[in-house]
Amino acid sequence: MLALPAGAQELRHNAQYPDDPAFVPVADSLKGLILSGEWTDSKIYPETRREWKVYVPVQYDGQTPACLLVGLDGILFNATTVLDNLIASGEMPVTIGVFVQPGVSYDADGNVLRYNRSNEFDRTDGTFARFLETEILPMVEKLVTPDGRPVKLSRNPDDRAITGASSSGICAFTAAWERPDLFHRVYSSVGTYVAMRGGNDYPAYIRKTEPKPLRIYLQDGLKDAWNPLFGEWWEQNLLMESALDFAGYEVMAHWDRGGHSIYHGTKMFPDAMRWLWKGWPAPVQAGESRNDMLQSLLGTGKEREAGWQEVASKQLPKTVRERLSHPVTTLLYPTGKLEISAEPNSNWLLSTLIGPDGKRMATEQFYWLHNPDNNTLSGAIAQDMAFDTQGNLYVATPFGVQVCDQNGRVRAILTLPSRRIEALCFTGQKLYVRSAGRCYVRTLKHTAWNPADGFITPPSQGQG
Repeated sequence: MLALPAGAQELRHNAQYPDDPAFVPVADSLKGLILSGEWTDSKIYPETRREWKVYVPVQYDGQTPACLLVGLDGILFNATTVLDNLIASGEMPVTIGVFVQPGVSYDADGNVLRYNRSNEFDRTDGTFARFLETEILPMVEKLVTPDGRPVKLSRNPDDRAITGASSSGICAFTAAWERPDLFHRVYSSVGTYVAMRGGNDYPAYIRKTEPKPLRIYLQDGLKDAWNPLFGEWWEQNLLMESALDFAGYEVMAHWDRGGHSIYHGTKMFPDAMRWLWKGWPAPVQAGESRNDMLQSLLGTGKEREAGWQEVASKQLPKTVRERLSHPVTTLLYPTGKLEISAEPNSNWLLSTLIGPDGKRMATEQFYWLHNPDNNTLSGAIAQDMAFDTQGNLYVATPFGVQVCDQNGRVRAILTLPSRRIEALCFTGQKLYVRSAGRCYVRTLKHTAWNPADGFITPPSQGQG
């Protein structure tokens, strides 16, 4: 819910801030045109209706694919006037704006059956990004302006930004976080990083996950609180900035004394756009996390930058192909004195002691895995597992490869742009994974433990 202060509806469309010329309406000859319509044919959100508007700047020639700005909750922040000004001044590239409202379901008499806003915006999975990718943006690219210009959008994520406020603010972040192959630039105003649908867990995910090439501008006020039942908006936004800084992201935050409204988010919008697009077309780079496990796994500098490399299945060694075709969800710890297994329909992995006589005993839920999708596949979140010689456990999950320490805690998460990882093979210092039928490999600084080489005793990590 985005609560607007008195007069904010007028502010939304006609805000005037004399301290920033980007809010001054441009001459008619420099104003972009706006196309509009309603999307009613969603497969991802069936039986929903939503309004959309597409802003096309006068500088767009209809030939060169334009940069993209997606605005959630429709046209907020006086965005079209700001785009008119910043594109004309060269402070932003030629950018087409796509502004989308959340879906609503109605009965035959026009009565609301279901508001879909929170379900679409507050979720911490990739559903809404997929909706934009497969439904809204293809629809936009079928449009032609009244003066005959076909709408063409750049596919380069460095040419794409996404914005929103409150629940759509967290949605803007989620879309880029889940799909950095779609968006690299994010503006989040009074974002709802609270306990509605898991947004309160984002700071932990950010600290553990390998950094992604995102540039993020956060805005919030110390009086921000829509419903304290769900948490403290202001504190959660502060935690987001802290986590993003720890993880090495380009993050800018503007904190003020405002509440849960778009007033300050609108005021800061031009500066946010200037900062998000600074240096364009130079690409946004992934930063250097201070996570010690990630540094231990990936190294730093050029070592880390190598990242994942796609490899054709037929080019994989035969042993790797066979291993990726036979995922393991039960395996021995490198000492041979513990057995680790995936608990069905659970985020847990079980740890079972093995006595000298081979008897299994004292089973505990021990390794706890992250599951922001709130989904399980094949009855368990864990799809495949392997150990390194340090006693760290590598688990293939829909969230990526989660790396657990000896005490069962996830310390690092390695992800792909598509994120879902179905199987892994760790051999030597090469980590191979399978995702959506494709195979990828990267070199780690840790060494895999191969059960065929015999049992070993990893150095103790202590009780933590």
